[in-house]
Amino acid sequence: MKKRPLSARSTNQLSLRADQTATDLTWTFLSNHSHVIICLARDPEVRIRDIATAVGITERAVNRILNELEESGYIEKERFGRRNRYKIIAEKHLRHPLEAHHSIRLILALARR
Repeated sequence: MKKRPLSARSTNQLSLRADQTATDLTWTFLSNHSHVIICLARDPEVRIRDIATAVGITERAVNRILNELEESGYIEKERFGRRNRYKIIAEKHLRHPLEAHHSIRLILALARR
């Protein structure tokens, strides 16, 4: 599979070296779900294609994650013509017992940096 470089025009750029793509990373501290939330926080109208490029996963995986987040009540999706706008429900608590005392606001704080 050919690696796609991150788009310089994407508003969701990650801090990577110029010669590195998101798919070059073998592991990260945050999950793909967290990365998707960060992309949505930076641009509520971001395209699935741009999320996939920024996170380093397929568009199909982004769709699955968005559906899981919506079904679990972490995001709401609103249709605007041919585009979607996503609203993050910041009061929702993280799912794992080790971090359940924190809300999504913790992830959103990472997006503001």
